Amino acid sequence: MNSVASDLKRHQDEFNAVVDGRHDNPFAILGPHATPDGRFVRAFMPEAASVALVDTQGDHLCDMERVNPKGLFVAEMPARKRRYQFEITFHDGNKWTVEDAFRFPTTLGDIDRYLLGEGSDKKIYAKLGGHLRTVEGIDGVRFAVWAPNASRVSVVGDFNNWDGRCHVMRLHPANGIWEIFVPGIGNGSKYKYEVLDRDGHLLPLKTDPFGSFFEPPPGNASIVFDAGFDWTDDEWMRSRTAESELGGPLSIYEVHLGSWRRKADEGNRWLNYRELADELVPYVAEMGFTHIELLPVSEHPFDGSWGYQPIGMFAPTWRFGTPDDFRYLVDRCHAAGIAVIVDWVPAHFPRDEHGLGRFDGTALYEHEDPRKGAHADWGTLIFNFGRREVVNYLIGSALYWVDEFHVDGIRVDAVASMLYLDYSREDGEWIPNEHGGNENLEAVEFLKRLNTEIHAHGATSFAEESTAWPAVSRPVDAGGLGFTFKWNMGWMNDTLAYMSEDPLNRKYHHDKMTFGLVYAFNENFVLPLSHDEVVHGKRSLIGRMPGDDWQQFANLRAYLAGMFGHPGKKLLFMGAEIAQRSEWNHDQSLDWHLLEYPSHSGVQNLIRDLNAVYKSTPALYEVDFSDAGFEWLDWNDRDASVLSWLRRDRHGGYAICISNFTPVTRDHYRIGLPDRRAFRVGVNTDDARYGGSGVGPGDLIVVDEEHHGRPHSMNLCLPPLATLILTAAD
Repeated sequence: MNSVASDLKRHQDEFNAVVDGRHDNPFAILGPHATPDGRFVRAFMPEAASVALVDTQGDHLCDMERVNPKGLFVAEMPARKRRYQFEITFHDGNKWTVEDAFRFPTTLGDIDRYLLGEGSDKKIYAKLGGHLRTVEGIDGVRFAVWAPNASRVSVVGDFNNWDGRCHVMRLHPANGIWEIFVPGIGNGSKYKYEVLDRDGHLLPLKTDPFGSFFEPPPGNASIVFDAGFDWTDDEWMRSRTAESELGGPLSIYEVHLGSWRRKADEGNRWLNYRELADELVPYVAEMGFTHIELLPVSEHPFDGSWGYQPIGMFAPTWRFGTPDDFRYLVDRCHAAGIAVIVDWVPAHFPRDEHGLGRFDGTALYEHEDPRKGAHADWGTLIFNFGRREVVNYLIGSALYWVDEFHVDGIRVDAVASMLYLDYSREDGEWIPNEHGGNENLEAVEFLKRLNTEIHAHGATSFAEESTAWPAVSRPVDAGGLGFTFKWNMGWMNDTLAYMSEDPLNRKYHHDKMTFGLVYAFNENFVLPLSHDEVVHGKRSLIGRMPGDDWQQFANLRAYLAGMFGHPGKKLLFMGAEIAQRSEWNHDQSLDWHLLEYPSHSGVQNLIRDLNAVYKSTPALYEVDFSDAGFEWLDWNDRDASVLSWLRRDRHGGYAICISNFTPVTRDHYRIGLPDRRAFRVGVNTDDARYGGSGVGPGDLIVVDEEHHGRPHSMNLCLPPLATLILTAAD
């Protein structure tokens, strides 16, 4: 019996397991091995007609013997030879020389494996996923994926005919990570993972949880992507801090990239990231916004969604270009002085079979019990925040956007659904925590750790949180969740409800405009007029305003200026600045043609001027989160539906804000003032250039007459349905 036949006899059962795709560790069989019968090289090449061993110069060493008709080849290694390649001859006569993936050692070091197992690797995205590597001088791609309960994991792709028998991965039992280095492939390779569950059942092909780029549906494959972008924002990155955002002007333009503007003459297609850099960025800069907030750009399966059901937490969506194209967009924002916030969704993920759900045949990323692991309202699954590997995955994703894409802020969606175990659940549909309460203690600890890490990396965090959970935007070491900012959903709901009332009835709802100041300084609030308010039959902002056409626009202008005068940072969803009448539609761009009409262009002019006055008036932003920065002049003139207040800066300066929410011009309206100083009109929303009637406040003369308990006062003419912002004249 020759040596190859002896080797075949000794390992027959394992060879059969390899060719049948049942072997859980082909590294023990394939590749080079020393046995009692000699030194052998074994290869599984199901598409090959024949295989030969050649040296690194391509010289023939020996032919390999086919020992299984399904494509298993064996050869005895020639004496004194250590390096070899396979020369494959296919049935059509073509030849291809490749390296042997099963001869390479692991590329994950001991420290890597330890940190991954511990769940503390802050650059987990550099260890797991598909990454270009050079091993022993050979270029290729290292694939690694966490699937601890799988009986076998293979990487399949366009480089192995999607055959799960070809590149079965090596398991690291201590942490459940499967890994393989595939030589000879590179940038642009498409791949998925073929997973057998613990019972050997084949699961649907899975995309890479750490994939950095994806192909469109229905393929949905992950794509190896090697970043090659040269940043130009070094100075910006050195100077950014979370602290600087708290006391600075922050006016956010919230954008859904696929429907901001489209190419109508090119099949109504989306703008790509680079076109957005050329069109969106100059627009936002010209309008005076300080920040762009992007609705989730992480990969998601459905074009018609906002993007809040992510399938790729480490990948900018393919819809608008490559990851480097997205980097270009961020870089251009920074060059224009605009910070970038991305919406980020750790609360839940979709059930699409190629995604995270039951990834290795078990509830790996989610909870097994649907009372903890599923959102009935959304049809999605909930991350298991008690599992260190899942927490590492999520925090790694957030830091990936901050570090690798230079984003300046992370807006966390649906925080309330994470904090409460009984969120949108009836009795019996949820499981209390260990203390019998409804707080999700694991999610709380996750959020604290998340915010600590985000701030340590120089970025900010925003919570979309709609309940009375305390200290959402207070530091972790002070007992808070650690977010930089919290969306003020109560202010949004109350004030929009007030503005929807007929002006005749507003005096009966006056408290809706004043109640927010009772709690305005409990958190670091952002005032959000967001995307959520222009969908599902809620109507657009202008559509909620009562009255005839003129009154609707006047109401909207007065409301928007009142927001800019109110304590808290500002957020406006795209389209509000042109008073778009229709609700958001994912299939079309904003109604830019409306700017042909003075009433619509007037609102745009107002937003531009509000941003300019806001940024140039420290009293409107420096002391947003303390009552030291705010003082009512008169909060109780409900019969006239007039509100007046002061905003103070850190150095004794102040601005005056007055809103008249009735269509009545009020001559000789007196307000009390703490001292005598000169003022100018920063903004009058009734100005003709905004589409108003042109009524002005008159001479801004402060006199020594007591009013509102203050030693000085000023007589004004209050325009109808208008807000005035008065700033220091010197």
